[in-house]
Amino acid sequence: MCDIEDACNLLYTETSELYLGCNIAKTNLIDALEFQREYVSKNMPVIIKGGCAQWPATLKWNADYLRKSIPSKSVTVAVTPNGYADGVTMDSTGKEYFVMPFETEMSICQFLDILEAKRENYIPYIQRQNSNLTTDFNELLNDVEPDIAFASQAFNKKPDAVNFWMGDERAVTSMHKDPYENIYCVIDGHKDFILIPPTDLPFVPYQNYLQAKFEYSEYEGWKIDLLEEQNDLPWISVDPLNPDLSKYPQFEKTHRYHVRVNKGDCLYLPSLWFHHVRQSHGCIAVNYWYDMEFDIKYCYFKMLEKLCRKY
Repeated sequence: MCDIEDACNLLYTETSELYLGCNIAKTNLIDALEFQREYVSKNMPVIIKGGCAQWPATLKWNADYLRKSIPSKSVTVAVTPNGYADGVTMDSTGKEYFVMPFETEMSICQFLDILEAKRENYIPYIQRQNSNLTTDFNELLNDVEPDIAFASQAFNKKPDAVNFWMGDERAVTSMHKDPYENIYCVIDGHKDFILIPPTDLPFVPYQNYLQAKFEYSEYEGWKIDLLEEQNDLPWISVDPLNPDLSKYPQFEKTHRYHVRVNKGDCLYLPSLWFHHVRQSHGCIAVNYWYDMEFDIKYCYFKMLEKLCRKY
């Protein structure tokens, strides 16, 4: 009987030869049947070129438009000293924590002023993942689609959340996975993704971290506060931009896809795919989260997690 390492190496070989290609596919207009057959059923990403290029949002939205159309709109902004909201951060003693961002309310004009000033150690990002486009930006709703028609038809459901994102090149989303089917639409600027398939889980290192939160005041500056109620959180411990392969040699085996999603394009990011995200300055994006099906794919992934002792 083979051991777990042999089984994982076999999985790597067969996914490389039979499942994964060299590049992420690109297509133009797509219908629900093709989307379901070629990408959803195979749990494979695809870039849909021009998928949102004709939306009013893509034709109009930028910093100047937001200043003029919703200047006093109050928004929740995540702020960090290092650009990493919801990620691993080291404190002054060398101890690493999973740290959530400092959140503050400000007008959209105040946010844009801070964004343009590129204030040192004060990096703002609109990234609230509570369907904030529908809850916080209702004035802009008519400029985007309420859902992605081909996706809603293929998934046979409406999106659970529609989120608005805006930040600059210093704001980074650390590598993670989501239990959602994700249609990510770039309205202005571009987004850079690093994608790793869920079948590479054996080679993606995790560690358990104490949970904390950034706090900020003008008088004391930044500090990291531990959360009162603590449960160790398993999180990916490697930085895919600069992986320490002496510490995590197995990460070398991962299939890492570098994908740029330009203005007017959409990315289908399948559930459970690992992803790390950067962006251009002032990038605006809208994403649609559809709840995944907890089917055989999910069951296999949970089994793989257990075998690899990730959690």
